[in-house]
Amino acid sequence: MHLEKRDFDAVVVGAGPNGLAAAILMQQKGLSVLLIEGKETIGGGLRSAELTLPGYIHDICSAVHPLAVASPFFEKLPLTEHGLEYIYPRLAAAHPFDNGTTAIIKTSLEETAFLLGNDEENYLQLMRPIVKNWPLIAPDVLAPLHYPKYPYEMAGFGLSAITSATFLSNRFNSSEAKGLLAGMAAHSMQPLTNLTTSAIALVLMASAHLKGWPIPKGGSNQIANALASYFFSLGGKIQTGFYVNSLEQLPSSHVVLFDVTPQQLLKIAGHKFSSLYKWQLERYRYGMGVFKIDWALDAPIPFKATECRDAGTVHIGNTIEEIAFSEQQIWDGKEAEKPFVLLSQPSLFDISRAPVGKHTAWAYCHVPKGSKKDMTTIIEDQVERFAPGFKRIILAKHTMDSAQMEEYNPNYIGGDINGGVIDIGQLFTRPALRWSPYKTSAKGIYICSSSTPPGGGVHGMCGYHAAKKALKDVFKIQ
Repeated sequence: MHLEKRDFDAVVVGAGPNGLAAAILMQQKGLSVLLIEGKETIGGGLRSAELTLPGYIHDICSAVHPLAVASPFFEKLPLTEHGLEYIYPRLAAAHPFDNGTTAIIKTSLEETAFLLGNDEENYLQLMRPIVKNWPLIAPDVLAPLHYPKYPYEMAGFGLSAITSATFLSNRFNSSEAKGLLAGMAAHSMQPLTNLTTSAIALVLMASAHLKGWPIPKGGSNQIANALASYFFSLGGKIQTGFYVNSLEQLPSSHVVLFDVTPQQLLKIAGHKFSSLYKWQLERYRYGMGVFKIDWALDAPIPFKATECRDAGTVHIGNTIEEIAFSEQQIWDGKEAEKPFVLLSQPSLFDISRAPVGKHTAWAYCHVPKGSKKDMTTIIEDQVERFAPGFKRIILAKHTMDSAQMEEYNPNYIGGDINGGVIDIGQLFTRPALRWSPYKTSAKGIYICSSSTPPGGGVHGMCGYHAAKKALKDVFKIQ
C-alpha cells in the first residue's frame, strides 16, 4: 500500500507501558515511530525515585508486577537482554488476620490449597482449571470482547469471573479463604458486591501460581528502561519533556495513538470527533482514588505473622466483611477508618533499594475520587495493627493524596490508577461502545491507554491491541 511521505508513520503520545507497547509493535513491523512523553522521564506508572532519603529507592506508582510477566506481548520481548531482571519473593502475597492466622499465596497451587485447611478442595476446584487453562485463554482474557480461540476453556473462566467477589466467596467455608479472595478482588477498586470483581482476583491468583509476583531489580523504572532500550534497538525515537495539548503540536504522521484517558483525549482532539463519540467519552466514569505512602525504614516491618516477612506483597484488611465494608464506604464517597491497605516491601528481596541494613516499604489505600484527606495515620495504624512496633522504625516518609497522584500522572483522574471504573458497565465498552474500542471516530486517531480493554495493570496489552488495529486499518498489516 502506497502512503504519501510524512515525518513519521506513527506517533504515540504517552510513554507508559501501553504507549511503549504500541510503539514497539509498530516499530517491529518496519514503521517509523515517534514516542512522545510529557515528563522528562518515560514510564508513566513505571517510575522510581529517592522520595524519602538518599539511597532509598521507591516505586512512585506500581511496585509488584504479576501482569508484566504474564503479559502475552511482554513475555515475547527480549527484555532481559536490555537489562531487566526480575526478583521473585519467597511468597507472592500474604494476608494476616486479627485471630493470628495468615492466608498466603505460594507458587505451588497444591501447597496454597493445603494451607487453607478445610477449604483445600474448594480452592483446588476453583483454581486448578483456571491455572491449567491460563496459557490458552490469557490472550483472550487480556483482549477486547471477541470470539475466543478456546471457547470452552474461556467459558469456564468467565462463569466465575463474571460474578461478584462476595458471591464467589460462598464457595469457601473459612474466613482465611474468603479473606484471601477479598484481598485479591479489592484490586478492582470497587465494591466487592459488584459483578466482575472476581475477575481480577482470579487473574492475580492464577498469575501467582504460574509466574509469581515479581519485583524488578532496581525499581519499576527498570521495566520502562528495558522497553525503551528495545524500542531504540529497533530504530524508534523518543522525545521527552513534550506535553501535548493539541494535535497541531504533533509532527505529521499517518496515525496517532494516545496513551491517555478520555478526559485528556477530548481536550486534545475532541474537535475532530463525532458528536456521538464525544458524548460517550464525556460520560466515561472514573473510580476511586488512592492515597499512597513510601517509607524509609530502620529495619524490616515487624509483622507478627512470620509469613508476612517472606511476602513481597501484604494485603492488610482482615476479613472479607471488613474489606467489603470499607470498599463500599469509599465507593459511597466516605473515607474508611479501617481501609484495605495494599503493602509492598521490596527491599527484603532487592538489596539495591536501600542502604545496608535499612529498608523501604510502599503502601496505599483507596479513597473517594479526588480526596485530599491525609490518610497517613490511618494507614500506619492498619500496619501497626498487624506489625506492632512498625511506627518506631520509620525514618522518613513521603505521601501522595489522590489529587497529587493526578498531578503526577494526568491519566490518574481523581487518583484513579485504573484509568476508569472496570465494572460490568465499562468492562467491554471502555471507553465507548464501538466495534473497536481503540478506534476513535476520527480518521487516524486511536486510544491505547488503560481506559481501553483489558484495563489497568502493567501488561501493555491495551497498547498492543490498539497498535494491531491501527496497523490493520491504516497500513494493511496483519
